[in-house]
Amino acid sequence: MNAGPSTPHPDGESSVAQADAPLAQRAAPSARTMLAAPARRRAQAAWAMGLLCLLALVLMVVHASSLERSLALARAARPGWLLIALAAQIATYVCAALVWRQPLQDSGYALPMRVLIRLGVVKVFTDQALPSAGLGGSLMAIRGLLRNGVPRSIALTALLSSLLSRDIAFLIVVLASAAILWLRHAAGAALLIGVAVFLLVLLLVPAFLIALHRWNRDPRVAALGKWLHLSRLIESFNDVPLDLLLNPRVLVRTVALQLAIFLLDAGTLWVALGAVGAQTRFVVAFASFAVASMAATIGPVPVGLGTFEAASVGMLKLLGVPLEAALAATLLLRGFTFWLPMLPGFWLARFELRASRRKAATSDEPSIH
Repeated sequence: MNAGPSTPHPDGESSVAQADAPLAQRAAPSARTMLAAPARRRAQAAWAMGLLCLLALVLMVVHASSLERSLALARAARPGWLLIALAAQIATYVCAALVWRQPLQDSGYALPMRVLIRLGVVKVFTDQALPSAGLGGSLMAIRGLLRNGVPRSIALTALLSSLLSRDIAFLIVVLASAAILWLRHAAGAALLIGVAVFLLVLLLVPAFLIALHRWNRDPRVAALGKWLHLSRLIESFNDVPLDLLLNPRVLVRTVALQLAIFLLDAGTLWVALGAVGAQTRFVVAFASFAVASMAATIGPVPVGLGTFEAASVGMLKLLGVPLEAALAATLLLRGFTFWLPMLPGFWLARFELRASRRKAATSDEPSIH
């Protein structure tokens, strides 16, 4: 490790420590762009669209049934069941931290679980507060890893390993839920079209990034990458050790952990149904959660607000759950998975930003070339 202190950015913020200058210099412009006024306006528009979708769902329930009864069921949910749901959600963050820990540990940079769990909460909060297809939360997570002494290539490998394993697990979950619905004669044309679109989206994103990386010397492709603020980040892919990213042992472990996260989330919905007195089989909650997650992924609202709730309530109703209980359980689930992490996520995100700035201001480590 050689060289000089970090240099402040023109906007007054310090850069990430010079020890990790290459990735920081590539990631910082994207982070600043995301936090600029246009990005904030896009985030506000996404939130507004999501809230309108949620309002439309509520109005449909009011028209078809009793919203007051749904809210009463949610308020009267049995505390013991809710504690189980809370424990399941805490377990999801532990699993997510273990996903990041696998490639870090194999490369000799294992971090304490408390650090990885904190970064996981920050990533979830950033992705929800600033909808950006996961880019904002990923950049925050990378900055946190760099601040804790992880080299840029290993930090990016941990991120890509997490994204790759989640996509594989998501695909398994969606196909399994489609099979369950087919066996229960609940798979119509709309579901098959949705699965086809989901598969296209799932394959399109990595294919697009690979294309940008492979043909970034073409002026038109380079201009597209620059416009999307991805070109500098994609350049970092050259440093990713593919033998670690595609290590079968690491991949099997991370996919298993990602599957556990999906099962815990579906279990939270199942417990929420029990809490409002609508006990049903786990496969019903699992299939409904998988379809709702798929709808949120391919839907027009970046945060999935409104689209997830509508799909969840629709699937639960289709599978025999009373409409009021379906809405109450879905609202409880979203309270645990979407709204509850927002407050600690906001505080932890501020902590991470302050810590990064302090380290950048005081670091005298030389940069790595």
